[in-house]
Amino acid sequence: MMKATWILQDGSAVTHDVPEGQSLMSVAVAKGVTGIVGECGGSLSCATCHVVVDPDWAARAGGAEGFEEDMLDVAEAPREPTSRLSCQIKMRADLAGIVVHVPKV
Repeated sequence: MMKATWILQDGSAVTHDVPEGQSLMSVAVAKGVTGIVGECGGSLSCATCHVVVDPDWAARAGGAEGFEEDMLDVAEAPREPTSRLSCQIKMRADLAGIVVHVPKV
């Protein structure tokens, strides 16, 4: 099992196992990660799973493309250069250990 770490708005960190192919959003919602709502269930229509990928992981995670770009423009928290929707980040071997930040709103 691969792990991901969410840095919460208060600076604390939570780490959870994420199965390969599963989105960071689905695990965050299932585990109750504060600040990740996932209202639309991962259908790319709400931006309530906005995260900021840690700079050390940004190249591996890749940038937002297409409709994800548009949705980030309507996210509640200000967009940052490494902002992504966590529903669009699917766990894979090269992302094992990824760190994302839950933005402050």
